[in-house]
Amino acid sequence: MQNTVVVRYPDGRLIKGTTHDFLPNKNTFHVQEKDTGQRIPVDLSELKAVFFVKSYDGSKDYREKTDGQRVGMGRKIQVKFRDGETLVGYTQGYTPNRPSFFVFPEATTNGSWSSRPPPSPFSSCSQPGVSPSFYG
Repeated sequence: MQNTVVVRYPDGRLIKGTTHDFLPNKNTFHVQEKDTGQRIPVDLSELKAVFFVKSYDGSKDYREKTDGQRVGMGRKIQVKFRDGETLVGYTQGYTPNRPSFFVFPEATTNGSWSSRPPPSPFSSCSQPGVSPSFYG
């Protein structure tokens, strides 16, 4: 299956393209860069997050709704990145010893994203209203 992704590094670098081999239990995958067609190997340990998107068009002014409830999407989770960014969504599985995990945003208009468990690239991962030890 081909997925449209935006790969985001902690230093702000981005790779936009498609992937056929991303799996949350694997340490590496490949992205075919959208402009050059170059197939780029990606190591999850170097990333902030992988965003699975519908399109590459976005709005820097967009603010995601954070008071919704998505039934059947799993447990609500809040991820605080080391750079200060916080994302809230739902996960059906978070295990600290896996290379990554999926989070589905609260806003139903968005795709999903995957990130790595602590300690890098984020400072905490918790269920809102519950001690951060809930997920680690």
